[in-house]
Amino acid sequence: MPKGRAGGELLRRLPSVDQVLEGSSVRELCVRHGRAAVRRAVRETLAAARGIGRAGDEAGLEAAVAAIPAEVARRAARAAAPSLRRVINATGVVVHTNLGRAPLSEAAARRVAELAAGYSNLEYDLGSGRRGLREAHLEARLGALLGAEAALVANNNAAALLLAVDTLAAGREVLISRGELVEIGGSFRIPDVLQKGGARLREVGTTNRTRIGDYEAAVGPESGLLLRVHRSNFEIVGFTASPRLGDLVELAGRAGIPFVEDLGSGLLEPSPLLPREPAARTSLEAGVDLVTFSGDKLLGGPQAGVAAGRRHVVDAMRRNPLYRALRVDKMTLAALDAVLVDHASGEAAARVPALRMLALDAEALRSRSAGLATALETGAPELVVELRAGRSAVGGGAAPAVELPTVLVAVRHPDCSPDALARSLRAGDPAVAARVGEGALLLDLRTVDPGEEPALIRALRLACP
Repeated sequence: MPKGRAGGELLRRLPSVDQVLEGSSVRELCVRHGRAAVRRAVRETLAAARGIGRAGDEAGLEAAVAAIPAEVARRAARAAAPSLRRVINATGVVVHTNLGRAPLSEAAARRVAELAAGYSNLEYDLGSGRRGLREAHLEARLGALLGAEAALVANNNAAALLLAVDTLAAGREVLISRGELVEIGGSFRIPDVLQKGGARLREVGTTNRTRIGDYEAAVGPESGLLLRVHRSNFEIVGFTASPRLGDLVELAGRAGIPFVEDLGSGLLEPSPLLPREPAARTSLEAGVDLVTFSGDKLLGGPQAGVAAGRRHVVDAMRRNPLYRALRVDKMTLAALDAVLVDHASGEAAARVPALRMLALDAEALRSRSAGLATALETGAPELVVELRAGRSAVGGGAAPAVELPTVLVAVRHPDCSPDALARSLRAGDPAVAARVGEGALLLDLRTVDPGEEPALIRALRLACP
């Protein structure tokens, strides 16, 4: 019998979509996932089986028909499962960009959930009963923390910088040192941001040495903005030179152009943990007109970009029509406000997860790591576990030269390579992200909340069965 004819006869063995939907197990799926979603899963399943039938594979088709309810259930569950999932971060990278950067505190998460589930006074003045400004919810708190006259919040730091450039220097030159033309995450480059802001780039000095005289020589009638960008994700060492902040402030004042500093990391005040990381309050006290920084790095909040500084500069940015496209929603404002409350109380080091993780010392981590190793040796004796000295990282493009001493839990499996073990952990629920190196899977508990350790142990017990 010709293959095509045989395939046609085989296809007659397939049930219709409605027949599959009438099966008891599939009806239960309809209750759980919705009839429309299950119908799509049925059609996909039958289409796959149809391809087997057309190929003339009788045994394969019989197996496919028998597996229809299970396959429909699998496809329906996969379609209903959220793409964005919880991950246990065992990498030791505190501000991990790929894993969502800084985790929110429980208080901040509760505040977001509370406001997301109902209405709020986002743009409503409860006193007057008239329309209010969403910026008012954070401006006073940011002003008090930073000593700033005014502040606004955009959806990330790149957006805050773009808004500043478009507002202050569109059609004019932005003066910036060649050594500060950085590339940030996702291949976004400072020159590209400036171009999209409608400004012309005016490079000053050289890659490794830029003096105040280089800026003075570049200032002219076309100068619209003096910009300093913190090299947050790399360092230039050796034969280097950079102007003092005060000299740049004085030059911008004499030239009558605004001075903006892109700080990136979101450190509000100087920190002994990160002595070389610039702080927003320090720059504003030195006379910088505007600082921009991230809300989800060292500040420890949600993805956001803060712009703070002189009233006339911030008000001009707020009037820019571009601001409406870049502003944040009520959930971001709620999370950021909760984090700022922690900073204002002086309790951020204890309450903000990212800052708490950064402050952990190696001895505290050694005790927790030893406990994890003991639990694994007892509950998963097939694993080979040992403790090793290691280094954690700040991450998020902040403090690239800072290495935090830590204790790593090195895990090996007799039947799985470290890479296979890592893949198995990523496929779990919750997923676990870890490092692989030196012939083992490496777990750093600096970035694992103590409450996550039982789930981490369960994941390791089930990995590579």
